[in-house]
Order: sequence, then structure tokens, then C-alpha cells
Amino acid sequence: MDKYEKVFELAKRRGFLWNSFELYGGSRGFYDYGPLGSTLKRRIEQIWREFYVIQEGHMEIECPTIGIEDVFVASGHVGGFSDPLCECKKCGEAFRADHLVENVMDAAGTLSAEQLTEVIKEKGITCPECGGELNDAYEFNLMFKTTIGPGTGRQGYLRPETAQGMFVDFQRLSRFYRDKLPFGAVQIGKSYRNEIAPRQGVIRLREFTQAECELFVDPRNKKHSNFERFAEKELVLYSQAAQQTGEPIRMTVREAVETGVIAHEVLGYNIALTNEFLTKVGIEPAKLRFRQHLKDEMAHYAIDCWDAEIETDRFGWVEIVGIADRTDYDLKAHARVSKTDLYVYVEYDEPKMVTRFVVKPNMGKLGPLFKGKAKAVADALKQLSEEELSKDQITVTVDGEELFVSSDVVDFAEETVKVSGENVIPHVIEPSYGIDRIFYGTMEHAFDEENVAKKAAESGLKGAEEAEGAEKTEGAEKAEKAEKGPEATKDETEGEGEEETRLVMHFSSSVAPVQVAVLPLLTRKELADPAKEIVAKLREKNLLVNYDDSGTIGRRYRRNDEIGTPYSVTVDYDTLQDGTVTIRDRDSMRQIRAPISGIENVLYELIYRGRNFESAGKPFNF
Repeated sequence: MDKYEKVFELAKRRGFLWNSFELYGGSRGFYDYGPLGSTLKRRIEQIWREFYVIQEGHMEIECPTIGIEDVFVASGHVGGFSDPLCECKKCGEAFRADHLVENVMDAAGTLSAEQLTEVIKEKGITCPECGGELNDAYEFNLMFKTTIGPGTGRQGYLRPETAQGMFVDFQRLSRFYRDKLPFGAVQIGKSYRNEIAPRQGVIRLREFTQAECELFVDPRNKKHSNFERFAEKELVLYSQAAQQTGEPIRMTVREAVETGVIAHEVLGYNIALTNEFLTKVGIEPAKLRFRQHLKDEMAHYAIDCWDAEIETDRFGWVEIVGIADRTDYDLKAHARVSKTDLYVYVEYDEPKMVTRFVVKPNMGKLGPLFKGKAKAVADALKQLSEEELSKDQITVTVDGEELFVSSDVVDFAEETVKVSGENVIPHVIEPSYGIDRIFYGTMEHAFDEENVAKKAAESGLKGAEEAEGAEKTEGAEKAEKAEKGPEATKDETEGEGEEETRLVMHFSSSVAPVQVAVLPLLTRKELADPAKEIVAKLREKNLLVNYDDSGTIGRRYRRNDEIGTPYSVTVDYDTLQDGTVTIRDRDSMRQIRAPISGIENVLYELIYRGRNFESAGKPFNF
């Protein structure tokens, strides 16, 4: 069993992830987030909002998950959002054709369906499931199609990304930000892709959550006002040049921008911001790198594009975030299809005298000649050159129709005028986060199997038995013996075996789905009442608390280790005598005694303020 299987076994057993539609046999590419998984996912999303909405000031919007066809015609998804599909003639199973050949050649993702078919035939590649012969590859559009309204309705699609909503809302966003560049908008929500053969858990889903930021910047100035925040931050960069040698390089953001490895400051800043976010939610820095797209995989509209990749046990390096400079491609595409100018008017510091070529269609003459098409004809005339306008008969194309215009209905000339600003089509810098992939990366990087005796020795504990089974003081133990008898007390106090292995999720306190477990030592009212009072105090501090009184204290520690609870608070019989409780640290298994009074503040500081554990109370088992 590899780590992927171990993580998924724990995830299903403890309520992080479940197969969707399990009652009916399930369906690939869909997962339900259980009680703990849903909480972990929401906490990751909330930290993302803290980074991009609160710290960066990019306001959040929410758009429909269904879009009309025009939107996706403009974005290019209708015409070009596809993967090469290859089906088995014998068993009918479908496969990504580029995945079938990636083991026999490099850059399989750049080949056309026809080229992939040739490779499959030349190399004798057969069906991975049954060994049967494969059909020719063809392009399969990944969007889910639907209709909007009754009957035949209007053609629509489930959105394959959240970004298009922010491009379509550009004019409204620009006015909201008072037409001042740069400005950004963010969106977290569901996207849908009808993946051909999703076989990688939540790494590849048909319904998934994206968190995207569209940062609109002046193309003439791609410096970042807060660049110094990350300028000296060292990143692991797998640049185009580094990929030729196969060895990533370590470089500061400043060095990368100054040497041209990263295109400009805004992109460099957002790569570093991505690094900051990923490490905060629990991605191991040693298993994180930023890979630059090679020239043959770079989108035709992108100046530069980097993927944040994490190392996984089964799948190797997996992309979880893409950070790209998309230039003005998206706004120009939507402007062309919607026939609406999408730009920001940028004022100059001082007015300028500018000589420009001006075309002045005579609408008084065009109106009677072209009726409802007059404005479209005028707009088409304004796009022509002086040479084209100098002809006796001018040709323009409107809605695919070629029209002829007499030269006497349009004037043109060069004019020198004073201008105060210009219309600028912004470039878009886009960090696009795959939340489900980050969720899995956080799970795998947090997962650990530890030998209890070894861990106890590393943490300087009195021993595994004392660390995990006998956290009770002498007074508490005597009280138990008097109430439960020797056999029952033995079950409560016995230590864990020296060779025992514990499963532990080392979640960051900032994302752990349960932050504090409150554990009365026994299911006795005199212990349960103060424990429940502690629960109420902690919830008033907005801490995520789990009250657990089922089973031995050792088993309860183990359950909370498995779900990644950073701290456990145990109420015992000494609590009734001196008003103190035991606080146990998940990672070191160390314990301290601290007063109930102010316990909520102590735990809040441990979780959110980085307070040193040993400073929070009196050492108890080390």
C-alpha cells in the first residue's frame, strides 16, 4: 500500500472524502467531502480569501456556473477546449491518447490527434485494460453542454473555469475601481470538465473547485508597488533552461526578474505570493517547485506562465496552481464577439500633443444608404488605412457581408490634437488555484506514521507509556481506582506498546478541521460539566472544538492524531482540586498543566499567534 492508498483509506474512514453516488455504484471524477474534509477545504478557501481579498484588496464576485454559448465562443472553449480521445475496439474503454504515448515519447501533449494515432500504430500501443486494438484518436470537447429554458432553449455550457465571468464583468469591475489600474477581482467556485478518464482521485475531477484571481494591469508598466515584500524570497524555479539540464535552481524573486527568468515584477510577486499561501496551508517547502511552461506548451497569448507543482508519492510532480500573464487576449476576444469596446481610459500626468490619423464617416449619408447597418459600416471604415480609404470605391465587411462604400461619404486626415489620456486594454495576470488538488497535497504532506517509543524519545518524554497512557496524576489515579476498580482502571491507564505505530496528520493549526479536542477523563458528570464549560469558552473564541468522551484516553488521543487535531485538553480529577487541565501537543506528544481560567486565550495564542507550547503551562511529562 503506497502513501496515496493510505491517505485515501484514512480519508474515507475518518470522514474527509467519500466516493460520490456510492449507493448506486459511484461514478469516476466525483467525490463528496465528508464532515472533516468539507471543513478542511473551507479553511483552505478562507485562507485564500485572507491572502487575496483582505491582504491584496482584490474584491470577490460570484458568477453563474452556467454560461451562454457566446461567452465560450469568445473564450475559445467551444472551438478548442478538447483532449485527444482514444477508445478500445474490444472493451470500449476510453483513454487520453496523449497519456497512452507519453511513456514512449516526449512532449506528447503537443501532438495532434492525427499524430497521436500514428504513434499509437507505429509503437503497437494497445488498450491498458484488455490489450485490445485502439481506434483512431479524435478531439473530444470537455465542456458539459446544456440548454437554457424550455424546449430547444438557448445553448449553454457548465463553465470549465471561473475566469470568464470576471472578463465578462470587466466594464462593471472597472467602474467599481474608478477606472484605476491595476485592479483585481477574485472568484471561488465550481467548474466542470467532462474528463475522458479521471483515475487520480481528486487530482482529476469532473466537478472541481477553483480559486482564481484576475489582476488587470497597465501593459506599459508591469512593476509591482509592493515588490520589495518578496524581492529577497528564494524560490525553487524549474525554468525553461533548468528543464534542459533536469535540475531546478534556487533563486530570489529579484534575481529571477532582473535576469529575465520571470518576465516582470507583477508575475514574480504573484509567484511568491502563491508560495507563501501554499506553505501556510501545509504544503511542504521541500516538495514544492515552480515550473515554467516550455515554449512549445506556452499558450499563444501568454508572455510567461509558471505552474506551482508539488511532489506526490504516486503521481510524481503535480500542478496545483497556474500563474500566467495572459496579455490582453481575453478582453480583446470578448470585445470582438460582443462588439463592445473593453478598455480603461488612462489619464496622462500632463496633456500631450499627438498627431494621429482620423477617419470621419458622414452618418448623414451612410444612414439612408445602409439603414440599420450604418453604424457598423462607420465602425468598419474607422479601421481602414489611408491607402484603403483613398480608393474611389471602398470595401468593408460587416457581419460576413462585403459592402461597397463611395469615397464621398467619408473624410480622413492627420490631425495634431492635445490629448489628456488614452484608452488602454489591460493585460491580465492570472493565478489560478485548484483547491481540490491543494486539498489532497495538504493531506498527503501532513500524513505520517510514527513509532510511538521513538517519538517519545525524540520529544524527551518519560516514555511512551507515560506519554500516552498515564497522563493522570497520582491523585486522579487513586480516585479512579476507588470508583472503577482495578480491572477497569488498568484499561484506562495502560500504556501503548513500545513498537506501536500511530497515524498522525500534521495539519497546520490554521487549516486543521478540529483545532482542540476536549476530553473528560471518564464519563462522569463531575468531569463532563467542567469539560463542557471549556468547550463553550473555546467556541466563543471561534475555535473548532470536538468534545469526545468515548473510549480510553489513549484511544481518544489516537483518534485526534489521525484527524490532525493540534491540541487536546484533558479534564481529570486533579482539575476538581486545583482548577488545572492537561494540554497535549499533537506533534511532540508533550503535555503541560494549565489553569482553566483563561484557557481559551492560551489555546487561541497557540493556534493563531505562534505561542511556544512550553510557555503555556507547567511541563508535565517531559
